[in-house]
Amino acid sequence: MTGLVSAAGLGLVGAAEPARRDPEELRALAEEAGRELADAPALEIVRWAVRTFGERFCVTSSMADGVLAHLVSRVAPGVDVVFLDTGLHFPETLKVRDEVARRMPVRVRSIRPRMTVGQQDGQYGPRLFNRSPDDCCQLRKVEPLERALSGYDAWAAGLRRDESPTRANTPVVGFDARRGRVKVNPIAAWTQREVDAYVARYDIPVNELFARGYGSIGCWPCTRRTRAGEDSRAGRWAMFEKTECGLHT
Repeated sequence: MTGLVSAAGLGLVGAAEPARRDPEELRALAEEAGRELADAPALEIVRWAVRTFGERFCVTSSMADGVLAHLVSRVAPGVDVVFLDTGLHFPETLKVRDEVARRMPVRVRSIRPRMTVGQQDGQYGPRLFNRSPDDCCQLRKVEPLERALSGYDAWAAGLRRDESPTRANTPVVGFDARRGRVKVNPIAAWTQREVDAYVARYDIPVNELFARGYGSIGCWPCTRRTRAGEDSRAGRWAMFEKTECGLHT
């Protein structure tokens, strides 16, 4: 985290978390599962996570599409799906969120930052995303995720190895030492072709912006269309040496 935003300013100091499994136990579980499930089908990875963590397992989704939410709901109907509602999303992204909530047997939890965009402007100055995107992501994504995960021991994310070089070594099960929780990436080995086939087979909602030239979709101020030959995440924070928002580091 950079200098503008402090943990004390977010109200994190002294915050109590519900009781959860010991992080070292979770680390051992993740390391063993990462080895044993390295080549397993996505549904098998999800079944392991649901069997191991039960209600203390959730899905996180950026609502680029509803693939991961649908996949997990096939094993765990009613599963919690955490969506970080930054206040800066494209309307098309919110449309996918609403479609997932309406059409799938899941419980979508829209988690908002502690401050509205206007309140953030008042405290840190307008357009923080242009001046210090790491701080903006900390306020509007990272802290809300950490708050949202307080009741879980593990969560599923939709990371794929083919999305960018920074994600090329994504494990199907890993341990997030920063958060002390197990991170499950069931579709890490999927290609875009496999995602497209799943979307077509199950009529999964997909963000309309992909059809308009966007390769990866985040908050509107920090996302542009990708150009021919660029990797799918090249349109994120294009004016900065930044490739991730901090959720997956």
